[in-house]
Amino acid sequence: MPLNRPKQRVHPVGIDLGTTYSCLSYLTPEGQPVTIPNTEGELTTPSVVFFDGDEVVVGSEALRNSVTSPERVVLHAKRHIGDPNKCWIFDGHVYRPKEISSLIIRKLLDGAEERLGRVRHAVITVPAQFSDVQRQITVQAGVDAGLERVDIINEPVATALCHVLSEGIWFAEIAQDQTVLVFDLGGGTCDLSLVQYNKDEVKVIASGGDLQLGGLDWNQRLEDFACDEFVKSSTSDPRLDLESQQGLAIEIEQVKRSLSVRPKATILVQHDGRRKSILIERERFELLTNDLVKRTEEITKEMLKSHGKGWAHVDSVLVTGGASRMPMIRNMLQRISGTTLNTTLPPDQSISHGAAFYAGMLLSGQSLEKSSLDESASARLQKIKQQSVTGRSLGILIRDPETGDRRPHYLIEANTPLPCAYRQTFGTVVENQKRVHLHIVESGATLGEEYVELGDCLIHSLPEELPKRSPIEVTIQYDEQGRVRVHAVDRKSGQVARTTILRGGGKTSDDDIDVQAPVEEQPSQSKPDEPGDFSNAFEADLLKIETEDIAPSVPEETPVESRSPKKPRSAVDAKRTRKSTRPPKISSSVSLEEAERPIPLCNRCGNILEKSGNCLECGRSGAEKSSKKKLAKRKQSEDPTEPMTSSPTSHKRPRHKPR
Repeated sequence: MPLNRPKQRVHPVGIDLGTTYSCLSYLTPEGQPVTIPNTEGELTTPSVVFFDGDEVVVGSEALRNSVTSPERVVLHAKRHIGDPNKCWIFDGHVYRPKEISSLIIRKLLDGAEERLGRVRHAVITVPAQFSDVQRQITVQAGVDAGLERVDIINEPVATALCHVLSEGIWFAEIAQDQTVLVFDLGGGTCDLSLVQYNKDEVKVIASGGDLQLGGLDWNQRLEDFACDEFVKSSTSDPRLDLESQQGLAIEIEQVKRSLSVRPKATILVQHDGRRKSILIERERFELLTNDLVKRTEEITKEMLKSHGKGWAHVDSVLVTGGASRMPMIRNMLQRISGTTLNTTLPPDQSISHGAAFYAGMLLSGQSLEKSSLDESASARLQKIKQQSVTGRSLGILIRDPETGDRRPHYLIEANTPLPCAYRQTFGTVVENQKRVHLHIVESGATLGEEYVELGDCLIHSLPEELPKRSPIEVTIQYDEQGRVRVHAVDRKSGQVARTTILRGGGKTSDDDIDVQAPVEEQPSQSKPDEPGDFSNAFEADLLKIETEDIAPSVPEETPVESRSPKKPRSAVDAKRTRKSTRPPKISSSVSLEEAERPIPLCNRCGNILEKSGNCLECGRSGAEKSSKKKLAKRKQSEDPTEPMTSSPTSHKRPRHKPR
């Protein structure tokens, strides 16, 4: 007869998956974060993987072998997450950044399970500027490592949670909201967030950063300096030998740390049977990396400026991330902020601690029989609310008929509070149309960077015998963790159509993601240029398109909170946004009767609109609205290359569903 063993309780676990180092933390039953060492007893694990034949080694041992076997070692895989062309091949097996990340997560879980038992759920941190593709790959890496459920949280938000919920603030009664700038400079990324908090809520106001700026870039400057000095007295360059270069890279990391606490340090270069000691002073190091420091300063100032905030609105600057220890970084922040920096949090562990707190918040809504938290800690965590913002703008591609190029039109702008959604009405262009084709895009991680195409959204299984010009509502949304969801509804029948985001860029089928697919019918294969497909077309005066408030899906375990509407942006920022997202003008030389051009529909009665933008049925009321100057003049134009358009009705800023 089998024994009735008690079910294992779930521990709140947070994982900081870093570019150079990673770590794992959990909450004790009393609600205090504790970092769990790996199987070697180290609190932080190098994010390095060594392939030794059939054996895979992760961590410090892999880092040591990177000198003798650099061709079989993978470092800094996080910087390549989302790059479909990046891979490593060992013994006939192809490893992508997702597989490397999964091996690192598995290493952390091995150490944790020695203390906690089987870990099934964890929160993994990601940079605020990570795209939807990068977030999905991170989640899948956690699942591949053995987790049954993976939630994600932005790294600056995790830092803010650690700050607010750490001992000394946990029980504090904060009289009014405090605003803190979280500056997180890690090994591979620079992440910023402006966070407002009180005793019960942590709310992100704005975020920014650079995914290709981190401590590794400071290391590279030191490495180039050392190699240039070595070449002056030698005919060979250490950068041309993998073993010499990797040995120098490890040396450089230690020298950089030394320069954070000492005015000078010595770099030992070993190459081609020669050894050379090179003295470098902190002032020289700062001169070599002056442009990198200026870049972090520009990012910080731009984030505050773009949101209409000044340093007078910032109560303190919270510094975290291993590379933030460098005096040049702290001096820069001190100079531009004019305030004392808060450096109380452990730079290497605060992010995983914050992720563990968030895991506890998710777990606090469950019964005490499932949670390892005691009743008091669970009650405290359940009161805490956290709200993040979109790191990137989200929208669709439109075509410029003058150039033939596709350009992004963003429906949800960056720094919109999460969760948020945008609903827009489109019209079918042929009788019995079966599918709709959208190109979903996110803006680049930094200003001026190219947009990221998330994939083609193919909307299938439209109702049978659907008349031409039937209104279809397409909803694009970010969930509370910054991941993209899309679905469509036939307005006349109420039927929900199947939607699938097909990930492009040469990714494997494991990266293809079905999004909210209530209809079980398999999607039919089609090409974008087929007559039954949709693309999108707008003219410059059709930016004010139909938007409605919707209810994004929220996991059952997620704490529920109320959301306040987003405050209007400054006039200067609004002007900048309109300029950067304004769609191209579209030619008006095509007649309305042509089926392969956009057909604008009235959102009141569904009838076709005239070129002036007025409805034949609702023209009178439309004229009245125009006389009251509540609607701008619209020039209705057509593009024969695009078989779809939106209905030009009033625009409302998306509201956000309570979580």
